[in-house]
Amino acid sequence: MQEQVQQAIDKMTESGPERGIQVAVYRDGELMVDAVSGVADSATGRPVTPETVFYTYSTGKAMTATITHLLVERGLFDYDTPVVALWPEFGARGKQVVTFRHVLTHSSGVPQIPMDTTVEGLCDWDGICAAIAAQELWWEPGTQVGYHAYTFGYILGEVVRRATGKPISQVLREDVAGPLGLADELYFGMPVSEHGRLARLEEPPGAGDWAASMPADLPMLKAGPIATWPGADFGNRTDVLAADIPAGGKNSARAMARLYDSLLGHGVQILPPARVATATALAAEGVDQVFGNPSKWALGWALGLPGGESETAFNMGGVGGSFAFADASTGIAFALTKNYIALDFDAATELIKIVMA
Repeated sequence: MQEQVQQAIDKMTESGPERGIQVAVYRDGELMVDAVSGVADSATGRPVTPETVFYTYSTGKAMTATITHLLVERGLFDYDTPVVALWPEFGARGKQVVTFRHVLTHSSGVPQIPMDTTVEGLCDWDGICAAIAAQELWWEPGTQVGYHAYTFGYILGEVVRRATGKPISQVLREDVAGPLGLADELYFGMPVSEHGRLARLEEPPGAGDWAASMPADLPMLKAGPIATWPGADFGNRTDVLAADIPAGGKNSARAMARLYDSLLGHGVQILPPARVATATALAAEGVDQVFGNPSKWALGWALGLPGGESETAFNMGGVGGSFAFADASTGIAFALTKNYIALDFDAATELIKIVMA
């Protein structure tokens, strides 16, 4: 499997648009693939290594979900506890009925950030949380699903802060990344002193121009300003890389695959098997009210795989094409990181087919 994956990613970086790629695969607790190819920075030629950290955008939601389930396991709140029980201000404008289950399944009715939000505003934790608390509902909680691109991370992250007294990045390091031996490869906000280890994101010319041709009334264009949509310029900013924006994360493929392997019950276990079974079972489904696609959600993870190879896998992918999943039926935990921002998951689909075969 290592050789097949290596050949595939070498082809992607040598003859395709990809710049740098990592792939890691565990099966039943054993690291089966730890492959890298290409460059972390095209300008300098710095090569990708297994320790290189990539901004994988929403792939990092798996870390936020894991922390949330850990706090439920510890009894700090339950899935059906209203968010206002820990964050009273969030109840403004009818949101007092929103529960943690609603947020984890992207069904809370709060998929949007204010349309005047700036990138700098995303990096201001107190400011953006206050702005989200003041938002109105797009639908009655629990009746629809719609991808919570940013609000998933800020709502859960603020509750983590109020429940523990610590920022979510500290909880990640102390209770998840540290115990797994991955404290230097799993991040929300990454210290500026460590930014030299990051892969630099790239994208095709004109990649940000797509919105100009879209109807202005599309729901996804009302879920937040274009300036805050993830892309290469956004993801290479020092302030963004250093900020806790737990709707996404910075990680190596090896570290993310190891986290998923832990969730399958191997090695150091962050969550007990019964909690993982609850967390990864189907909890909500429907047509996404933001993007219009059919979706199936567990408590914090999407279900299935992009190529349809499994219906039992739980996953999160991110803008640009990074992707990670685990599948209890096969014992496989998989992660792909990449720094060339694509608008699809074609690379992940190709590599998953190789692994699953």
